[in-house]
Amino acid sequence: MTLALAARRLKSTSDRVWKGPALLLVTDSERLPDPLAAIAHLAPGSGVLLRHYDHPDRDALALAVAALARRKRLILLVAGDWRLAARLGARGLHLPEGLARRGVLAPALAWRRRKAVLLSVACHSARALGRAKALGADAALLSPAFATASHPGARPIGPVRFGLWTRRARLPVLALGGMNGKTAMRLPQGSACGLAAVGGLL
Repeated sequence: MTLALAARRLKSTSDRVWKGPALLLVTDSERLPDPLAAIAHLAPGSGVLLRHYDHPDRDALALAVAALARRKRLILLVAGDWRLAARLGARGLHLPEGLARRGVLAPALAWRRRKAVLLSVACHSARALGRAKALGADAALLSPAFATASHPGARPIGPVRFGLWTRRARLPVLALGGMNGKTAMRLPQGSACGLAAVGGLL
């Protein structure tokens, strides 16, 4: 089963409503230095989460990603910079867990409310899911669901804890980390409303 098909099935069987894409490509400056080629292969309606925090010319890369996303009819979220998201006309803002933990500047939340854009938050624990819910996030990206090359030393959450945490979270959750067609099917039914991936979409 392809990752795209697995993502669609998860979203269709989830009881949590997530207005964003079922499948989200997460850009990574080390594993995916030039994300444009991978983005070009995404199906319309898929999503792109632009990270590349340390790119020497993030603005130029962001403009190229945004232009390609528009042509491909993809949903673009920008990580960690609401002003860049606003300039690009992005459909949403993504907060790293550390930023969400420290709180969000009022202008970011005001922009989100004014434009009615999506807000996603990175989470690595049950407590972080609670903070994302309190922040009013539309969804959380919970990772690492399974062993992943992005964080080789990190202990994976695994399907049992993933299901337990997401049942208690009371917000839509996308699974990130070690995702492929087989691991996606190991997630408990209804625990995830979509999938996010780097390597699984290369």
